[in-house]
Amino acid sequence: MSITLQGFRRTAEKRSERTTIEETTTDRIFLIGVKIMLWIALIVVTVPLIYIIANSFSSASAVSGGRVLLWPIEPSLKAYKVAFGDPQIMHGYLNSFIYAIGGTLISVTLTIAIAYPLSRRTFFGRNVIMSVLIFTMLFSGGLIPTYLVVQDLGMLNTRWAMVIPSAIGVWQVIIARTFFRSTIPDELYEAATIDGASDLRFLWSIVLPLSKPVIAVIALMYAIFQWNSYFDALVYLKDPSLYPLQIVLRNVLILNTVAGGSTTQNLAQQLDQQQLANVLKYALIVISSLPVLIIYPFVARHFTKGVMVGAVKG
Repeated sequence: MSITLQGFRRTAEKRSERTTIEETTTDRIFLIGVKIMLWIALIVVTVPLIYIIANSFSSASAVSGGRVLLWPIEPSLKAYKVAFGDPQIMHGYLNSFIYAIGGTLISVTLTIAIAYPLSRRTFFGRNVIMSVLIFTMLFSGGLIPTYLVVQDLGMLNTRWAMVIPSAIGVWQVIIARTFFRSTIPDELYEAATIDGASDLRFLWSIVLPLSKPVIAVIALMYAIFQWNSYFDALVYLKDPSLYPLQIVLRNVLILNTVAGGSTTQNLAQQLDQQQLANVLKYALIVISSLPVLIIYPFVARHFTKGVMVGAVKG
């Protein structure tokens, strides 16, 4: 018996040795090149981020004088105190959260409602509908017709104008449709039908629990889009109380204004206000980027799987 076991182990070791692929010199050079490129990409992404954070925690005079590189000079929290103490900025922050959360929920719901029927091979006309959706990726009515539609629907200067016109992304529909088609087999649907499950019950109890990776991916895509959206607010919103944070950030970066300023300030006060506006730019960039940076680690493990399965297979 021991001889038989020894012979089996030797055979298994020989097979493992045969299946081991040795790296060639070309492979090593390629891997070294890939690692170098990744390190370069990491530096290119990280250095500007560190620079922005360092400027946001530096004094206004140090930032205006260009003395800050990768470490705070004369550390100060004045910019963050002004940002969190300004009601307009905080109200814009709240509006951005409302648009991002509400818009993401609406967009994910509508995307699944469209993508799932299109993934079923028994759905009549699915190819025609998919062709129409793809057509909208290449051609659109333009800004003025879209504005007139939003106006006729009575959504101008309302929160709905920020979430409804851009509620559905065709690319996200394609990813979800391909994921459903390649991951949810027809045999599973037939088994659920035999047990008496309706289409809605099958979607809610089976499809959605098995589709967490792709749901996390499209939710992250929609959330980032809604959080960074500002052009729709420029076009459809007139009430400053509805402005998202990105509009406030735009006013600081482009118009170079700070809320609460007075036109009767003397030269010294105007100079101090200008320096504060310079450092406030960096603080607002950090504040506006924090939610995305906090959310991403929780969905990162689903991101690669959801994108690859939903975009490659099928």
